[in-house]
Amino acid sequence: MGIPVGTALVTGGTSGIGAAFARALAKRGHDIVLVARSAGPLEAMAAELRALGSHVETITADLSDRADTSRVAERLRDTGRPIDVLVNNAGFGLRTRLVTPDVAEHERAFDVMIRAVFVLGAAAAEQMRGRGRGAIINVGSVSGETSMNAYSAIKAWVNTYSEVLANELHGTGVTVTDLEPGWVHTQFHQRAELRSSSIPGFLWLDADYLVERCLRDADRGKVISIPSVRFKVLTWFTRHLPSTSMRAVSRRIALRRRDTVSQ
Repeated sequence: MGIPVGTALVTGGTSGIGAAFARALAKRGHDIVLVARSAGPLEAMAAELRALGSHVETITADLSDRADTSRVAERLRDTGRPIDVLVNNAGFGLRTRLVTPDVAEHERAFDVMIRAVFVLGAAAAEQMRGRGRGAIINVGSVSGETSMNAYSAIKAWVNTYSEVLANELHGTGVTVTDLEPGWVHTQFHQRAELRSSSIPGFLWLDADYLVERCLRDADRGKVISIPSVRFKVLTWFTRHLPSTSMRAVSRRIALRRRDTVSQ
């Protein structure tokens, strides 16, 4: 099967998992459309990708802004410059608890990690289905298999949405892959002010390894990509433990990770 080589659009493509996707796809011969909020990091990343031989287009867009999301969706619908791969990666951790929420922070999270994924996924699916080829990769999370925090709830939506979209596109030539990372060496936890020292070292993954395994799964048309045996095992337990036990485990993990700022 294989991901079609052409142009890939990556949201949140200037750091972390998004940057790893952009580099890996550029090395595979794709041209890249990078989407991120800040022009400076966009241009720096674009220069790095051009050095790898890719043609790079940048779109400065904040996906919590619905007008910006619409601009990116229009780029995805542009049949004159078709997008062959969409990586819905943009996201961030939430610092506040549901009982004392920063409502604005949560609304921004819904817009970036739910609404934008939905809108951009629909735009890409429409364009790709019309051509009978394409690949959509949504960055969900193993966290979405738990009940640790608001981020878990958001990523549970992404995980389920990806499976539903895969069903709708079955047989069209367009694949959908839901990447469910565990703990990955990026700046994600520091930005969210979450403790990472309580997580055992063997559970941490390298972003480049994670992305390479995901792309292999997408090449094979796999709907769920959980890169590494350790997280496959952990996910098996989250799906088969009694719900009361899973909630208890989730509570313990959440309490150990929560920073005093958000308590």
